[in-house]
Amino acid sequence: MAVEHVKSPLRVVLTDVNTEVVQSWLAAFADTPEIDITRGSILDQNVDAWVTPTNSKGRMDGGVDAVIKRHLGAGIQLWVQRAIKDEFGGTLPVGSAVCVRSGAVTPKFLISTPTMTRSAQDVSETLNVALACAAAFQAVHMHNRNEPGAITSVALVGMGAATGQVPARVCANLMWTGYTLFNDHSFQDYDDLRETVVKQLDGIDERPEERVRIVPPGRR
Repeated sequence: MAVEHVKSPLRVVLTDVNTEVVQSWLAAFADTPEIDITRGSILDQNVDAWVTPTNSKGRMDGGVDAVIKRHLGAGIQLWVQRAIKDEFGGTLPVGSAVCVRSGAVTPKFLISTPTMTRSAQDVSETLNVALACAAAFQAVHMHNRNEPGAITSVALVGMGAATGQVPARVCANLMWTGYTLFNDHSFQDYDDLRETVVKQLDGIDERPEERVRIVPPGRR
């Protein structure tokens, strides 16, 4: 069940080294001026939390995951996997996320959300990017609910656009969908979030490059 909520302002940065992804974001988020979009590495973003697209086991052995592990140190993977074990029994479903302290000054937190179940997987024909993006924002909301004001800024990369083989335009539109759902609503749990995202995107396979209109989830 989706429920309305009032959130503290959150600065959102979309950053990627892929020019095509950045240009696609600029088009998809054209009517969302509060989003900062830039070309570059997430490592250069001075925000409270970085979001890393991961796999269901939290193995940070490829893509942005590997870049972040090299930057923050091997211990970050242990913390992510411990959180996955504690909160999800060892397997993190697509459409869910964990938020851990990074051990660094910048960022203070790392949010891991799977775009795929394995370390390398083609997810171009799935809704995984929208699910992962929405879950990342949900993790921010849930963490701030327990620790008010802890995360006021967050940076994301083009989720699934590299290892996941999702075309840049599709990636951008699905990330817009995930952001829009978070911006208007929060959810009781990740199961609720997944159900809502799938309902919103029913039939997207017939128009994968179009930005999908978001209908506010029904309230019960």
